[in-house]
Order: sequence, then structure tokens, then C-alpha cells
Amino acid sequence: MKKTSLSMMVQVLQKKTLATDIVQFDLVDPHGRELPPFTAGAHIDVQVNSEHLRQYSLCNNPADRHCYRIAVQREHPSRGGSLAMHEQVQEGDLLQISAPRNHFALNPDASHTLLVAGGIGITPILAMAKELHQNGRSFELHYSARTPEQAAFVTELESSPFADRVIFHFTRAGKSQRINLADLSANPRPGVHFHVCGPEAFNEAVIHACKQAGWPAEQLHTEYFVGSTVDSGTDDCFEVQLARSGINLTIPADRSVAEVLIDHDVDLLTSCEQGICGTCITRVLDGIPEHRDRYLTEEEKATNDCFTPCCSRSRSRVLVLDL
Repeated sequence: MKKTSLSMMVQVLQKKTLATDIVQFDLVDPHGRELPPFTAGAHIDVQVNSEHLRQYSLCNNPADRHCYRIAVQREHPSRGGSLAMHEQVQEGDLLQISAPRNHFALNPDASHTLLVAGGIGITPILAMAKELHQNGRSFELHYSARTPEQAAFVTELESSPFADRVIFHFTRAGKSQRINLADLSANPRPGVHFHVCGPEAFNEAVIHACKQAGWPAEQLHTEYFVGSTVDSGTDDCFEVQLARSGINLTIPADRSVAEVLIDHDVDLLTSCEQGICGTCITRVLDGIPEHRDRYLTEEEKATNDCFTPCCSRSRSRVLVLDL
């Protein structure tokens, strides 16, 4: 059966427009109680309506225990979740959410942190800047967007106590405004960590520049908001054996492992269903997965001892899972 991470009810205290196609929601406990703690980089699952479960990064100061603040960008075209958040969810509404989870946490031992945000990727980066500033840590923030009108939190960043550490890059203003990746990634040094969040092409460009400059992979941290784009037209069917329950299943070319498991009443906790949150990670006992997620590191993928059944498939004819 399909299991979800939803465990809390919150109320929409405030809904306001931040920028073109970007709306902010302040979520609070309906009874005024403190919310579970979180750290910068964390996200929550939000049950938007009966059809859509979405993940949104928390962008307020983690020290604020009475509010979870998220910002939602309306996608064009929308898969339904962002459209519903913009048009259906109103102040006073109750929403079911998960407790915060963090797969994009700051490195506590970093001597300096370079925060790099593209577009709506500013959401976890803003929380990081607030946490770093509050703890007296060294950092700088680079924020790239097309125009100020399309960028969230510009006014807040400009008036923040760490405004002198924020550099805006508005690409429609001309080449001189764009991030110079060669300069940004120059001079690799121990103890300095990059945290990069934005559209896929943006993330890949920043990380590629850093790797070309010689930055170690362990000092580069990224978060994606969408899964990998994969041509599924050549997918084949394969077999999945569940070692503990003794069930053998065929995975058709047009269905995910997770879908088939859920259809057969196998307990599997799912969330993003795109391979970006890590919720459904399952241990592999035998066989070779075809990894299509953005959650596992390259080193973790190379071991082939776990995979994300929501999006990944199999390179071998049979995949044996610890289920």
C-alpha cells in the first residue's frame, strides 16, 4: 500500500505575492503551539489537494519555531501542484504536511560557505543565510534571476543584516550582471563549501565550473527541485524479487517499481516520486540498478546496494530487494 510521510496539520496564516508567479505561505500550528524544529536546507511535504503531494523548502529562520514559511513558484506548464497552491489554497485553510526533513544541510565545520541560488532555488539558500548569520559564520550569497520582478525576497535580502554579503545577478540586465563562474569557482581551498540550488541547467553549470577548477566533490552540495530528464522510450520490462516476502513481480516498461509494489500492497513510503527526496530508498540484495535519481551520490550509486524505486530501474534482468 502507498504510505506517506504526512503527520501534521497546519493552518495558512498568511499568503502573499512575492514576485511574478511566486507566492509566499506562512504555515502555523492551528492551536498556536510551537512547530517541530528544523535546520536550514530542510523541506516539508505538503498535501496540496487529494491529487497532489509536493515538496517545498523552508525559507524562514530555523530559530522561529512558530512558523514554516514556503514560497511556491507557479510552473508553466504546471503539473497541477503549483497551480493549486496559487489558485486554491487560501488564508485560513488547513493543510496536511510532513515533519521537516533535511538532505541539504550546511556543513557545521565549514570555514566559509558560498551560497549560490538560481530563481526559486533561493528558498533553502535564504534559510541558510539566516542560520549562518545568526551563528556568526562566514558566508556570501550569490542570487541569480532574470529580473528583480521575477526574484523572490529581494527586498528582504536588501534590508537584511547580512545585505553586504549578498550579490544579485539579474541576467536580463546584460552580460556584466551574470555570475562569472570562473571567478566564483577559482582558488579551491579546504574548509570552503558550496551550496547550490536552482534549475537543473544552473546547478550543473555551477558544479561543472567548480569541478573544472579542482574543487573536491565533498565540498560541493546541490539540491534539485525536479528529477532527471530521461528518455523512457527504450525502457524494457524486468523482474523484481522481494526477498523477505517471497513475491516475484514483473515491472512493465511503462510503470515504475514503486507503482507496481504499491499495487501489490507492499508497504513503501513515498513522497516526491521523482528521485529527489530519498524517502523511498530501498536496499538492493542482488542485481544492478539503473540509477535515475538525484538523491544518491555517485559513490553511493556505484555500490549498487540501494536505489530509488520511484524512478530508477534495473540494468539486470532480475533485481532482488530487501522487502
